[in-house]
Amino acid sequence: MFGYLPLGAAYGILAVEVGVPWWAAVMMSLVIYAGAGQFLAVALLAAGAGLMELAVATLMLNSRHLFYGLSLLKRFQGAGWRKPYLIFALTDETYSLITTLPAERAGDQALAFRVSLLNQAWWVLGSIAGVLAGTTLAFDSQGIEFALTALFIVLTLEQARRLRRWLPFAIALFTGLGALLLLPDRHLLLGAIGAASLILLLHYRLGRNLEASA
Repeated sequence: MFGYLPLGAAYGILAVEVGVPWWAAVMMSLVIYAGAGQFLAVALLAAGAGLMELAVATLMLNSRHLFYGLSLLKRFQGAGWRKPYLIFALTDETYSLITTLPAERAGDQALAFRVSLLNQAWWVLGSIAGVLAGTTLAFDSQGIEFALTALFIVLTLEQARRLRRWLPFAIALFTGLGALLLLPDRHLLLGAIGAASLILLLHYRLGRNLEASA
């Protein structure tokens, strides 16, 4: 809640400032619910981008969700009528919460559903608050989009504190810096995620081979 309300408000303010109708800004939070994708959409709409550019950029930005979904295949098995919404509502923050549940609650799909539903509710409420503020108040919102970056940093620190394993975070840092130095901006995210996933897969296979040989 403390993450989504201010972040949703920041999105709502930016959407109104660049000329997105208030109802469209709220509908995006209801039927798209993409967080960073919505910030990107607002920026591209303000720059006059076309629908094809918007679709490709959003696909690239949200490509990380492919890896989220793969890691939750077993956890979402047998979710029944909840499964479509669990897939739709799988944001970065929801993924972080679901994957750090205690072991005895890891398979609790009803709990995962409630977490997902509450997170979207907070996001929508924050968006509405931002839209209202953007249409009634006048202030300089420069830099407000950094709220998204700040939230990702907090989630990373929480994951590190919970997992207490340095290797995945070292690999993420290494591949992120490497992509930043070697790849163009449009390929940076996908390249970093792909490289990190490949390194982790090789590490897993090497560990299995060592166990088998022992």
